[in-house]
Amino acid sequence: MKMTVELFDSIINTSQDCVFWKDSERRFLGVNQAFLDYYGFESADVLLGKTDEDMGWHTDPEPFKQDEMRVLAGRSTYKVQGKCMIRGEERDIIASKRPLYDGDKIVGLVGSFVDVTDVIRRRNGLDSSQVVYTFDKLRKFSYFDRIIDEISLDEILDPLTGVISRSYSMKFINHLLNEHIPFTFTMIDLDNFKHINDNFGHPAGDLVLKYVSKKIAEAADGFGIAGRFGGDELLLLDLKNIEAGQKETFFENLYTRSGAFRNNIDLGTGSALITATSGTATYPYDSDNFDDLFSIVDKMLYLGKGRGRDCYTIYNESDHKDLKIVQSTKKGMFQEMQNIRSHISRVNGVREKLAAVTPRLIEVLQIEDLYYVEADGRMRSVMDPAFEGDAGDISNFMKEDIFAERTLERIEKYSPVFYSTLQKKGLASALIMRFGTGKKDQGYIVCAVERSYRIWQDNECAILYYLAGLLV
Repeated sequence: MKMTVELFDSIINTSQDCVFWKDSERRFLGVNQAFLDYYGFESADVLLGKTDEDMGWHTDPEPFKQDEMRVLAGRSTYKVQGKCMIRGEERDIIASKRPLYDGDKIVGLVGSFVDVTDVIRRRNGLDSSQVVYTFDKLRKFSYFDRIIDEISLDEILDPLTGVISRSYSMKFINHLLNEHIPFTFTMIDLDNFKHINDNFGHPAGDLVLKYVSKKIAEAADGFGIAGRFGGDELLLLDLKNIEAGQKETFFENLYTRSGAFRNNIDLGTGSALITATSGTATYPYDSDNFDDLFSIVDKMLYLGKGRGRDCYTIYNESDHKDLKIVQSTKKGMFQEMQNIRSHISRVNGVREKLAAVTPRLIEVLQIEDLYYVEADGRMRSVMDPAFEGDAGDISNFMKEDIFAERTLERIEKYSPVFYSTLQKKGLASALIMRFGTGKKDQGYIVCAVERSYRIWQDNECAILYYLAGLLV
């Protein structure tokens, strides 16, 4: 068989190892699909022509640089252990690299690596693995029933969480596609997982992953398979809940009754509220091939993050077909602040200033309207000048400059008048910022949405805090 470009692409893109190749200046020329999936990239365009240092993947990049310089001098390396940053978490990897030749001249290098974080932690006693799926549970599914006597259970399961490994989750998906079996595919991303690792340690993060994985598997027992895609990303393959109403009921129960999410978990040195964002779509009704199905699910996941996390988003063609996802970055947030300052500097008056920036805030914060409360206690809308509500008791709970809550329970308890106004507008979650000079309140910016359990992120609070400072 003659090696062609198509055959080469097929070989490296079916590999479970992350494969990459670089030029003689250590700049990326290409990577395989496993590499893109590991770092969460949609395409290689984001890294082509860049080095590891440009990407910021290593807390100490020098050893990796020197390793690659030795390879470019003609020395291959095999299974070298190192560390890299992935989604804010430092992971353990093992990498192998060798020179690329054009005749006798070295023109670059090719390498591959695998993530061994869970293996190392288990070996060092930093976690205890669990087993969620047994032979009997897996035999309910024809794919696993066919292969389960030929391989060990350890090979099928993720070593930490005990749910199905990424490799066998993908193989199960291919089986469903080949047999034309309808299924609902869901990606689940744990919210603010880095905060748990940073504040409680990696063993606590592992505890959370195991707990949530087990709960998801229990919620889909008998008709679905839970798997670990990588890091803090989990997946669910559901063969039962295919229709829109079925999916809505399942996810409502998953988020409110299963105990998987919106639940405080004891981490030994403290507790943390566990929430997650999910995106879901169904084969073959939303897409008849995996690449497009995965793209839709990924899009729904980012849509949920933009809506404030702690939610599920079920794909609906009429609502989501032409949807464009805007992803914010730290650089983007700084640019947003610059834009806010530029717009506000052109006008005078609180309402006029807010009106100048509200259209952009609606897009960035994923809100429908922006409200403000003046010193007289009257709540007004930026988008609807005719609206006026009573917020005379807002100061009863605003003891700090900022209030960010997933529900209105605190407002209901301490400020029933203001709560009544929010309730009449159908608002269920609020981010409120006080503005004024010194101890004197001039008013409040009220950023509220209809969906409860929204998580207000630090960057959203920062933007509103910056805006409040420009109003005085």
